[in-house]
Amino acid sequence: MDAETPFRPEAQSFVRKLESLADLTPDAKAAILELKMTVRSIAADQDIVSIGEVPTESCLILEGYAFRYKILSDGGRQIMSLHMAGDLPDLQSLHVVRMDYSLATLVPTRVAFIPHGDLLDLMRRHESIWIALWRDSLIDAAIFREWLISASRRTAHQRVAHRFCEVAVRTRAVGLNTGDTYPWPFTQSEFADAVGLTDVHVNRVLRDMRRDGMITVDRRMFTILDWPALKSLAQFDPAYLRVEPRPST
Repeated sequence: MDAETPFRPEAQSFVRKLESLADLTPDAKAAILELKMTVRSIAADQDIVSIGEVPTESCLILEGYAFRYKILSDGGRQIMSLHMAGDLPDLQSLHVVRMDYSLATLVPTRVAFIPHGDLLDLMRRHESIWIALWRDSLIDAAIFREWLISASRRTAHQRVAHRFCEVAVRTRAVGLNTGDTYPWPFTQSEFADAVGLTDVHVNRVLRDMRRDGMITVDRRMFTILDWPALKSLAQFDPAYLRVEPRPST
């Protein structure tokens, strides 16, 4: 980076994200560092973008957690994904004009907004950026498939265990864990909406997993006590995440 170029953490975060997905050329990195971004701090439980909107920007999560969701006609909510630092959760809005889901914060979250026109121009000018964003979309689709399998085919215990395994691997990959302890951004009600169970059912499953010595959950953190047992229960294969498979040493 040129000595006269101001240090912009949000641009550096975007570079690191894309470098994890593809080999960026020096020109591509320089273009990202010059990219226009608007950073906003958003309170917990607020929409970043809402269903039906026609956004002109996509966002990069800098700190915190966000989720995609839909509200059904009976008022029930289905959470369809979890996003953390480095994720681009509404990248699809580059090509899907009207939002068919809402994106909201789980906790206070810092987000960098990038104009669609600038992103499209970057992709046209730099093939390595286009490749990185395409790979990011493929990984996002792979995660979605696993969530769909959990909702339709895994038992309650398996789907809860699978979600813990996934969060552990993903948060470790971006350096958010401390030893065998990981951030847990969900409330129990939110988690129930993410795994398609009732609050009562989630509470029973968590009780069983604590009794069996697999995990402990304390406020906004969880600790894995027995990774092999948790992974076995979930039948968890982390290949779809394209990151280091073992969450603890």
